Amino acid sequence: MRKNILLTGEPKTGKTTLLKRIIQDFKSCGGFYTEEILNGNKRTGFKIKTTEGREGILAKKGYRSKFRLGKYGINLKALEEIGVNAVMSALSDKKIVVIDEIGRMELFSKKFKDLVLKVLNSDKILVGVIHRANLGFLNDIRSRQDTEIFEVNLGNHEQILKKINSMAIIK
Repeated sequence: MRKNILLTGEPKTGKTTLLKRIIQDFKSCGGFYTEEILNGNKRTGFKIKTTEGREGILAKKGYRSKFRLGKYGINLKALEEIGVNAVMSALSDKKIVVIDEIGRMELFSKKFKDLVLKVLNSDKILVGVIHRANLGFLNDIRSRQDTEIFEVNLGNHEQILKKINSMAIIK
């Protein structure tokens, strides 16, 4: 039985928007999601936000860090103190654990990667976003028998929501 639900797709197809709708629909959720930081219409970074309302800067242009992805300096402290802690809390007292995203930035943290595996191997339902990159850790997750991957595009949000709603595990 597939108990882990992961969304993937091209940038700007609404993966996080869809994830936020799932969070609204299913109240026993905990974890985190990310949002763009915009200056006008230009992205300058990413916020990390928990389902409980905590937030911090995950990555930002000009942020000094030994961990970098393209033009962004990555704030592993925020990922681990806000995101990882939110996921650990959800693992102990929620039915559904939310992780947005399992991607290149987050993979700099061993603590994060270990926790993702712990959630995947738990009896909890994981609902999250996984980056499309061809990386060993991500490929291992995608090949799991207990994981359903949904390819998101701008036209299929409602169809994916219906499929997720019909899955017996999510009710």
